[in-house]
Amino acid sequence: MRLSGAFAAAAALACLVLPGTAWAAEAAGLPGAAMSWTWMLPFLGILLSIAAGPLLFPHLWEHHYGKFVAFWSAAIIVPLLIAFPADVASHAVAHIILTEYLPFFILIFALYTIAGGILVAGNIHGTPAMNVMLLLIGTFLASFVGTTGASMIMIRPLIRANDNRRFNAHVVIFFIFLVSNVGGALTPLGDPPLFVGFLRGVDFFWTTTHLARETATAVAIIIGVFLMLDILFHVREEGAPKIKDPTPDSRVRLRGIPNLVLLAGVIGAILLSANWRPGLSYAVGGVEIPLQNIARDATIFLMAILSLFVTKDVYRKANGFNWGPIAEVGILFVGIFICLIPVTAILQAGAQGAAAPLVALVSGSGGMPNNIAYFWLTGILSSFLDNAPTYLVFFDLAGGDPHVLMTSLAETLAAISAGAVFMGANSYIGNAPNFMVYAIARQQGVRMPHFFAYLLWSGAVLIPTYIVIGFLFFR
Repeated sequence: MRLSGAFAAAAALACLVLPGTAWAAEAAGLPGAAMSWTWMLPFLGILLSIAAGPLLFPHLWEHHYGKFVAFWSAAIIVPLLIAFPADVASHAVAHIILTEYLPFFILIFALYTIAGGILVAGNIHGTPAMNVMLLLIGTFLASFVGTTGASMIMIRPLIRANDNRRFNAHVVIFFIFLVSNVGGALTPLGDPPLFVGFLRGVDFFWTTTHLARETATAVAIIIGVFLMLDILFHVREEGAPKIKDPTPDSRVRLRGIPNLVLLAGVIGAILLSANWRPGLSYAVGGVEIPLQNIARDATIFLMAILSLFVTKDVYRKANGFNWGPIAEVGILFVGIFICLIPVTAILQAGAQGAAAPLVALVSGSGGMPNNIAYFWLTGILSSFLDNAPTYLVFFDLAGGDPHVLMTSLAETLAAISAGAVFMGANSYIGNAPNFMVYAIARQQGVRMPHFFAYLLWSGAVLIPTYIVIGFLFFR
């Protein structure tokens, strides 16, 4: 399919999307209460494409995923331009790109680039105690360098530590559970959905204080199960023929230390933007952007560029660093954010909009939020669809007002946040680092379980953990 063909097909899809839509809009935004459910189809389409493409038609997806994104993006932009005045449609697109997508991608790009320059060199032996220590270090790092950054820093040392063990796949599986997912729950740096929430107005340290107990409980349960399993496997290995360690013993060393200073710069820029309010803003494409946000994003981007200059190429090469994963994330997410435009408007209409059945599903008696439903529905969708847009869907479903969600509906926001972050671990496609870790482990000779076998692992370990979390904190 040529790119122009994608736009032509999207224009045809407009015939399906447009019925039931109001043909005028207020200057403040799109009239979500008057928009039909068919406006949600492109959003569902792009998420299903992302979920199914790498599994059902990997070769086609690898070479043409950008065309899928172009098609679904056009399936929103073309109908918007037809259904609403050009200034309203263009403002809606420009607003989400400039205020949500670009800050989101700049942070992910910076964390990926800076973390890719930090190398943990050397070799240690993967005893149960050492593996627990490595997992806890990675879990702690995840909230400060992101789940992607922590995964890329820690996965190779973990694999090297266990490459002479007969049973080692379970170590990588629990690494995905903890480092690639649960560990990112304590700050907006940790996982993309939380940073999207920060961009929507959630305070930087809100998740630190409101998800600390849930995160500690989840980590304690998962680490406890891991330790019992690892001890069991370690004992079984004692009676088996020894495997020669393919990695020579060498002292563990941290390389690329200047990148730690750059990470501190990223954190400082975000904290500054949360507390510095000069009252100035600049219009870009008709969208007002506060000065503090411009300064934040420029500083974060500068930290990433500096990382490229101060890091030796040999360190990035040893980490297997390349631009492919971050390029794919950038392309996919621009389509996701564009397709979210009408979905957000509809969800913010609440019970008056086309999403009324979903509102009823997560509402308890008297119209109050059903927090356990928010936790499980956000989590189940985050298990197979990307957790950042899933978070946004339920954030908006809960009203979308960050001040209300941080105060009177704090438990609801905690349920949404925990569901999005924790349950991204339920499948290989639930969170971006999951499949990256899987691919690296396979390349290093670890016999990783296939997609459905992994679901058995996550079902046996994680689902009981989340039942406990839901019972203790969200019932």
